[in-house]
Amino acid sequence: MKPGFSTIMSAQFFSSLADNALFVVAVELLRRSGAPEWQSAGLVPMFALFYVLLAPFVGAFADAYPKGRVMFLSNAIKVIGCVMMIYGSHPLLSYAIVGLGAAAYSPAKYGILTELLPPSLLVKANGWIEGLTISSIILGVVVGGLLVSDAFFEGLQALSIPGLDSAFHTPVQAALGLIVLLYALAATINMFIPRTAVPLRPMWKGTNLGAIGCTKALLHDFISANSCLWRDKLGQIALSTTTLFWGASGNLRYIVLAWSAVVLGLNTTQSSSLLGVVAIGTAIGAVAATFMVKLERATSVLAVGALMGAVVVLMHWVNSLFWAVPIFVFVGVLGGYLVVPMNALLQHRGHTLMGAGRSIAVQNFNEQACILALGLLYAYSTKMGLGAKAAMTWFGIIVCGITLLIMLWHRRNLRAHGDTIARDLDAICQDHHRQD
Repeated sequence: MKPGFSTIMSAQFFSSLADNALFVVAVELLRRSGAPEWQSAGLVPMFALFYVLLAPFVGAFADAYPKGRVMFLSNAIKVIGCVMMIYGSHPLLSYAIVGLGAAAYSPAKYGILTELLPPSLLVKANGWIEGLTISSIILGVVVGGLLVSDAFFEGLQALSIPGLDSAFHTPVQAALGLIVLLYALAATINMFIPRTAVPLRPMWKGTNLGAIGCTKALLHDFISANSCLWRDKLGQIALSTTTLFWGASGNLRYIVLAWSAVVLGLNTTQSSSLLGVVAIGTAIGAVAATFMVKLERATSVLAVGALMGAVVVLMHWVNSLFWAVPIFVFVGVLGGYLVVPMNALLQHRGHTLMGAGRSIAVQNFNEQACILALGLLYAYSTKMGLGAKAAMTWFGIIVCGITLLIMLWHRRNLRAHGDTIARDLDAICQDHHRQD
């Protein structure tokens, strides 16, 4: 890997660690305040909101400025969201602001990989960064559960740190203060990310368009990029798969917390460990995919997605921790093995067709729109009385069924556009051998 890759990974680790700890802390804050269950379920779609609303702009923004600077500003926005939550802003609003920072961060984070590394290293780089991200998820959810525990807060008070008692009055406030420090650390590391030799792309063409004209130009540019990726016969399969995966898994993150509370009787601190178990499996699957799946063979992992959905359905009959842990690990393994090759394929096609930042923004838009739609549906269903156990079952059915449809779609593409797909795969192979 080239110099600078380790810096990117370090910044990503601490930013993701804070993101995942914050999710657990926000859930606990809502529960302690007596908020209805649908508001906790609403955290997931609120985080996705700005990904969807700002998708036409953040990709172009990431391509127009050095990506290290974009990542620094994004973490600064996350700090603002945390501080708002500390001082009484509604958790849903504050979490949406953190989502704003994440929406700006993601195109820069993934886009710089395609600028820094050759295509032959993209799967390996995705495996490393996804594996590290998953490691931060494991630590983040566990740390978040630990930070909101009364025992940790009492231990923190026993240290007699000057100003602590006056600044933080509850375990949740103290947890949020520590998360602010994690975001600040990530922002500091962002300042050391090297600038690549890839030329910056202006956010719009022309200099006299005005605010309205520039907005229209960016919207038109984004719509064109979105359409371009959906028309591409490999891009559409990779995009539909990652959209489904992140849409379902993003909401399953909360469903696991709710399910473990209802079925296993666990509190937030204990339930967060189950999220870590899923992440451990995902890390194993991501590493396995890194060594076993070549970029030109990425579509061969589609059947794994259908199997993952079927395994999630099995949770309907699980009522003990003894069975829940290995099944959740297996679900994570399948998810990691599926998403790493498909992410790499999507990044390669997007970088080839339109540029890194714009392609990642298109990917984020579709994936977060799916998270938003499924999250709003789940929050509404929860308000109407849907239980966590039934929600787990239905999400498994959705993942399995839609993945089977994507597989049929890909087979139809092979029959109707086999020459085009073969040419694109051959270009990937040539890039791989040229850069080896």
